[in-house]
Amino acid sequence: MQPTSRTIPSRSAKRAHYDEETVYSILDEALFCTVSCVINGQPFSIPTAFARYENVFYLHGSVGSHFIREIEKGIPVCITVMLTDALVVAKSAFSHSVNYRSVILFAKAEKIEEYDKKVEVLKWITEKMVPNSWEYLRPMTESEVRKTTVLGFKIEEASAKTRTGMPNDEKEDLDLPIWSGLIPLRSGRGIPFADDFSKNVPLPEHLSHLS
Repeated sequence: MQPTSRTIPSRSAKRAHYDEETVYSILDEALFCTVSCVINGQPFSIPTAFARYENVFYLHGSVGSHFIREIEKGIPVCITVMLTDALVVAKSAFSHSVNYRSVILFAKAEKIEEYDKKVEVLKWITEKMVPNSWEYLRPMTESEVRKTTVLGFKIEEASAKTRTGMPNDEKEDLDLPIWSGLIPLRSGRGIPFADDFSKNVPLPEHLSHLS
């Protein structure tokens, strides 16, 4: 991907990455994104689940959603994703930071109309949320698919930005007797537990590795 005026950071530009490997790896690890746009002069920003396949970013929503109905028209949107890896604790509050991996994407939606393609994308999103679950679940009905809008965004104008490493304290602060370093942040799927309607249903194999 070629840098553009919108994907080049105004600060710490050296942390930016434009290669597909970096951008795609962050998108594939993240479960949620934030989609932002302006509708009738009013800014909106909505968090949602998504999936990537090849060079297209997919999301879905209700056919009755005002937000979805507006962005399916092809208005410009900005999509952001962020993964946080550690809090960076410096010897001064001014030098505190975060180790992170993020992606910013500018695009316009293409509505997926073909039924089988919609089902395929919904499978990708479902499998990303709960891997290997699609075949286990009750199949979606035609009515459910019809009630769902699926949108695709080509990943063409995008960039990643990352920070790694220890604090960048001022030289005169390095010998101060103040602790500095990293506080790792962890996120992931926990141990599954059943609701009242599944207490006697065995935990399926695709979830058992979490327990």
